[in-house]
Amino acid sequence: MIARITEEPLDLMEHVAAVSTSADGAVATFVGLVRDHDPSVDGEVVVLEYSAHPDAGEVLAGIAASLTAAGGVRAALSHRIGRLGVGEAAIVAAVSSAHRAEAFEACRDLVERVKAEAPIWKREILADGSHTWVGIS
Repeated sequence: MIARITEEPLDLMEHVAAVSTSADGAVATFVGLVRDHDPSVDGEVVVLEYSAHPDAGEVLAGIAASLTAAGGVRAALSHRIGRLGVGEAAIVAAVSSAHRAEAFEACRDLVERVKAEAPIWKREILADGSHTWVGIS
């Protein structure tokens, strides 16, 4: 199982390979990309800077483990930290199962839980040089 925080670029096919077995009929994936805008902010986003608590990797591993504990699905998950440009992958998730409905549902659950539970924050840098924090409360 892959569950990590990394500064390295993310590889979707590495995640797919990590969850694929001969028992699986489906692999659902999610790639979260840095976009050039944020609907809640005026201005063009040019860079995101992600930071994470030192325990964030353990949180990701716990989320993935709880998803797979019931059996029937396998999960791989990575989240980037550091400076990412528009178009770069910030998060990659892959979930496999015997059937597509399970894989889709589990992949969505995995990504939603990461967003809700992982101590990962991002700073959006705008074209005018200003910035805003997301995920800091």
